[in-house]
Amino acid sequence: MIDQLKTEIVAQFGAESVVDVQLDGLQQALVIHPGYLIDICGWLRDNPIYYFDFLSNITAVDYHPQTKFAVVYHLASIPYQKQLTLKVFITNDRTAAALPELPSVSSVWKTADWHEREAFDLMGVYFDGHPDLRRILMPDDWEGYPLRKDYEDPESYHGIAIK
Repeated sequence: MIDQLKTEIVAQFGAESVVDVQLDGLQQALVIHPGYLIDICGWLRDNPIYYFDFLSNITAVDYHPQTKFAVVYHLASIPYQKQLTLKVFITNDRTAAALPELPSVSSVWKTADWHEREAFDLMGVYFDGHPDLRRILMPDDWEGYPLRKDYEDPESYHGIAIK
């Protein structure tokens, strides 16, 4: 299925839309160019052949010490009982002032709202166009992103020792 999907996406959006196909590992994945993410996701949802109507998860991966991050989208077609993994790689200089950024897919799947908030909260990925991008697990005034590999635990939070 993944080779056919790649062929159809390239035919629809151009050769630059699919960066790679990852066949190794537990799940095969299409690596998508960030500039095509929204269009491809909408097409995957609306295409009657595939009908990926459910976004089951979004997660982020930190490739520290590199400046590379990946955002991984797990899609499901409930009627066709198929699954698909999309990956988008982004680079970032790791400063708090410039977070890695992708467009939000919350306009495609409503479930993206909470998944993107979690990736923002814990990994510092900014989802442009998200309707309510704010922390979901950590306190609003928490500094840093706890799942990043270069994150350092603070000694205290509001005078309460953490360690």
